[in-house]
Amino acid sequence: MSDRAVPDPSPASAPFWEATRDRRLVLQWCTDCDQPVQYPRSFCPRCHGSCLDWREASGQGVVHAATVEHRPERMGETEHYAVVLVDLDEGARLMANLVGCEPGEVHVGAPVQVTWEPLEDGRQLPLFELRRG
Repeated sequence: MSDRAVPDPSPASAPFWEATRDRRLVLQWCTDCDQPVQYPRSFCPRCHGSCLDWREASGQGVVHAATVEHRPERMGETEHYAVVLVDLDEGARLMANLVGCEPGEVHVGAPVQVTWEPLEDGRQLPLFELRRG
């Protein structure tokens, strides 16, 4: 189980966090302009529409940007780690830790896929790992 600090779900983000219990990555979607909405909120930031629903995402994308935390003790960690901004195939951008590789292996444009870390309350924390092959 993870001891990472995670946010309490807001009314807007509750469906996202509930889907993680089944290891499903879902995105809020504006049905007015047919675009993903990330981070979850009560209206679309593009068209200001309020017709929003949730769609399952593939969990695949590419690294848009990355940074390596070389002073992990500041975040309660013991080893350095990478944080990535991922451009998901569906068009949304998500920030998460990169796991399963040395932080220095990541580069802009690297293909990644979602993976999961169990949380104490049954939810799963979405993380990313490099897609190999």
